[in-house]
Amino acid sequence: MDSGIGLLAAAAAVRRLRPDAELVLSLDPDGMPWGPRTPEDVAGRALGIARAAAEHRPDALIVACNTATVHALPVLRTAFEPALPVIGTVPAIKPASAGGGAVAVWATPATTGSPYQRGLIGDFGGDAEITEVPCPGLADAVEHADDAAIDRAVAAAAALTPPGVRALVLGCTHYELVRDRIAAAVAPGAALYGSAEAVATQALRRAGFAPAPGEAPAGAPTVLASGRDGDLPGAALAYPEGRLLAAVGQPG
Repeated sequence: MDSGIGLLAAAAAVRRLRPDAELVLSLDPDGMPWGPRTPEDVAGRALGIARAAAEHRPDALIVACNTATVHALPVLRTAFEPALPVIGTVPAIKPASAGGGAVAVWATPATTGSPYQRGLIGDFGGDAEITEVPCPGLADAVEHADDAAIDRAVAAAAALTPPGVRALVLGCTHYELVRDRIAAAVAPGAALYGSAEAVATQALRRAGFAPAPGEAPAGAPTVLASGRDGDLPGAALAYPEGRLLAAVGQPG
C-alpha cells in the first residue's frame, strides 16, 4: 500500500522473490500526495486503504511508503496484528552507514530533518558522516513519469550532495524507481541503498514463505484505487517495475 506508485519497487521485489505470490496493490489517488498532510490525516488515509486491502485476506501487508510508516505504522499494527503482519518501510541508513565515510540521505522535504529521520541517524549512523538532502518535487515527478521534472529534481538534489559520498540512501520509495538516474547524477562509484528488497524479504518471512524464484507466476495484481477496483496507473509503465507487474498473465 502507498498513496501512489512508490509501492512498485516493493511489489516487484516480492514478484521476483515469489513469482507465484498473488499481489494486491492498494493506492490512494483520491488523497495523494500524503506528504503535505497532517500526521493524523496520513494515518486515516493509510488505515482506509489498508482496510480495503485486508478484505482480500492477504498473508502480509507492506506499508510501501516512508511517510505512512512514520505516521501510521502504530495505528495499522494495532488494527491488524497479530492476525495480519504489517511491515513498514525504513530508510536503509543502517547498512549504508556500516562502512563509515560520507553518506547522503535523499528524502522528501517533510522527512528531511524530521525527528524520525534524525532518530534513525542517531541510532544507526555510527561513525558515518551523514548529510540529509531534501528532494523537493522528485516524488511527484516520479509519480507522473515527468522526465523533465525528474531530471531537474535529481540535478537539484545532486548539487546539494557532497561530491565524495560513498553511499546514498533512497529515503522515499518513489526514488527507487529512478535509481539509475540518481546514480548517474552523484559521485561515481557511490553505492545506492534502497529498501524494497529488504522489505519484500521481511514480508515473506513474516508471512511464513521462503523465497522461490522458480515458481510459476501468479496472475496480474489486483489494484485498488482509494478502496475501489482500479487499474495500474499509466505512469507505472514508464518504469521496469511497473512493466514487470503488468506483464504477468499477458500473452507473450
